[in-house]
Amino acid sequence: MSKPENPLEVVVITGMSGSGKSVALHALEDAGYYCVDNLPPELLTAFVALEHAHHGHRVAVAMDVRSATALPLLPRQLASLREQGVQLRLLFLDASTGTLVRRFSETRRRHPLSGDELLEGRQALVQTLELERELLAELREQSHVIDTGSLRPSQLLSYVKDLLAVPPSHLTLVFQSFAFKRGIPFDADYVFDVRMLPNPHYEPELRELTGKDAPVADYLHQQPEVGLMLSHIARFLDQWLPALAQNHRSYVTVAIGCTGGQHRSVYLVEQLHARFAGTWNTLLRHRELDSPAVKKLRG
Repeated sequence: MSKPENPLEVVVITGMSGSGKSVALHALEDAGYYCVDNLPPELLTAFVALEHAHHGHRVAVAMDVRSATALPLLPRQLASLREQGVQLRLLFLDASTGTLVRRFSETRRRHPLSGDELLEGRQALVQTLELERELLAELREQSHVIDTGSLRPSQLLSYVKDLLAVPPSHLTLVFQSFAFKRGIPFDADYVFDVRMLPNPHYEPELRELTGKDAPVADYLHQQPEVGLMLSHIARFLDQWLPALAQNHRSYVTVAIGCTGGQHRSVYLVEQLHARFAGTWNTLLRHRELDSPAVKKLRG
């Protein structure tokens, strides 16, 4: 297949069983992609060539451990497609083992690696999930990881659509705020802990606001430590992002965490997003503020 004048866009969705791959595939289908679930890896290049011959330009395929024996073939096929001018996006959906165990328990589904018999007990399922992580480790390293552990289907749909809106040929920076008390995001490439900074939570008039609100932003802007932290993170990214782009990284997720994910981390993520939006493709996420449960609590 020669390099097409209008490059074929191919999105490969993979990840842990129970992480929400079917939801992501539905988002791509809604966006106009021709979608195929559980395509055997050995058929990928032939399938892409067929779509190109039929003048298709947007294709999405889902692959996972249901094709475990053929997964080692996939990295070579992906490299071949890139050499042919295909614009590739690799999305890896993940969640903590505890979250995946709970989802399997709720749906009573059998894990693809469990064989003919139903898994007996939590420990057997945990061991199977760890085996799956080992099998998918190389593919995860090449992909943009989305942690679906705290996401509802509607949020995952939104995240995938945001990623599709970004040109595929450039590095994209994803800035994400989070609360340490709810765990570090699985999809973070870099994590910065800002819990040592002055906390607006202890100012009564700021407690119910967020880092997106002007009074909180003004308060934090006046704190020298906050400005120093912001400049250090920006300097680090300025130094290393060009090298990451040259290494063919498509996405880099920078996670900023504070205690509750409401004030300090939100403010810094907003500032970093504004700082880098003129140089790189950027996306903005606030894990706790975007959570339906948190929105309900805040009224």
